[in-house]
Amino acid sequence: MIIGVPKEIKPAENRVGMTPAGVLEMTKAGHTVYVQSTAGLGTDFYDEDYENAGAKVLATIEEVYAIAEMIVKVKEPIEPEYKLIKENQLLFTYFHFASCEPLTNAMIEQKAICLAYETVETPDRKLPLLIPMSEVAGRMATQEGAKYLERTYNGRGVLLGGVPGVNPAKVLVIGGGVVGTQAAKMAAGLGADVTMMDLNIDRLRQLDDIMPANVKTLVPNEMRMREEIQKMDLIIGAVLIPGAKAPKLITREMLPTLQQGTVLVDVAIDQGGCFETSKPTTHQDPTYIIDDVIHYTVANMPGAVPFTSTMALTNATLPYAIQLANKGWETACKENSALKLGLNIVKGDVVYKGVSEAFDLPYVPVEKVL
Repeated sequence: MIIGVPKEIKPAENRVGMTPAGVLEMTKAGHTVYVQSTAGLGTDFYDEDYENAGAKVLATIEEVYAIAEMIVKVKEPIEPEYKLIKENQLLFTYFHFASCEPLTNAMIEQKAICLAYETVETPDRKLPLLIPMSEVAGRMATQEGAKYLERTYNGRGVLLGGVPGVNPAKVLVIGGGVVGTQAAKMAAGLGADVTMMDLNIDRLRQLDDIMPANVKTLVPNEMRMREEIQKMDLIIGAVLIPGAKAPKLITREMLPTLQQGTVLVDVAIDQGGCFETSKPTTHQDPTYIIDDVIHYTVANMPGAVPFTSTMALTNATLPYAIQLANKGWETACKENSALKLGLNIVKGDVVYKGVSEAFDLPYVPVEKVL
C-alpha cells in the first residue's frame, strides 16, 4: 500500500503522524511511505531521518494526498485539506466528528474512508489509540492549570501544593478515566487537595484504593457539583463519551458562584467541551476570562509536547496502521472488531451512531459497508 504522511497544518500542531521508526516498520512490511518535507520538524525528526528509514520525501502536501492510498496523520483535516482528499482514500487520524459539523459534511462529500483513532475500541471497552494522548493531556491539564493559577495570568495566586503553614490548592477533577486519573496523579504528586468525581461507583472504588491520601472521591449530582465548584481553585473537565458530544457539567449560570481567578481546564474540548462556556482556543492564545473565571480550552494540548506525544502515539497506532496496510481496510476491519469501531464515515455514509446523532444524519450500520 502507498502511505502518505502530510505535515500538520492546524495552528501550533507540532506532532507528526509517524516517526522514522514507524516508517521503517512499514517499509519492512513491503509498503511505500511518502512523507511531506519538514513534516517532522516540530518533533525534531528531519527529512534525512525519514529518507534513511526508507521514506520518499515530497515537497508539498498536495503531492502527498495525490499519491497516497492511506493518509496517516495526527489531527483532523482542516478546511484547506478538504479538497485534497480523494474518493475512497483511507484517512487514519483523530477526527472528533461530533464536535465539528463542517468537517463531518466535508468528509461525507469527499466520500473518503474515515477511520478515527478516538473510536477504535477493544472488546474490554478500552480506547487504545486515545489512551496515549489522554495520558499526555491529563498530565498537561494539571501543569497548565497550575501555571494559570498564578496572579501573572489573573489566577487566584495559589501555589498548587501550598507550603508548610499554608493550605494547598483545591483541585476538582471531573471524570475518572485516563485523563482524569493522570490529572489527579499529577495534582496529588504536587501536594494539592484533590477531589475526583465520576458516575461509576466501581471506578471510584478502584481510584480510592490506588490514589494517595490527598485524593478523595465523590459521586456527582447537580447539587453536589454546585457545592464543590465554589470551593475549588482549579477544575479539570475530563469526561468522555466515545464519538459523541461531551455533556455540559458546569453551566453559564454557575460561573458567578466560583471564586475569582478559578481556572477551568476543559480537556473534553475536542468533543465540544464539558463546560457550557467552553470554546476551542490555541496554544498561541490559550485562555479567556468569563465572570473572572479563567478558561483554558486548547483543542490540541499534546501538540505542545510533540516529541513525547508523537512517540507515544506512534507506539499505539503503528500496529493498527500495519494491519490496514497489509490487509486493506475492509479485511482488516472485518477481522479486527476494534478497527471496525474506528470507522465513522465510509464513502459518504455515516456508520458511527454518535456522529449521526450529533447532527441528525442518516445512520448506516457499519456491517452494510463491509
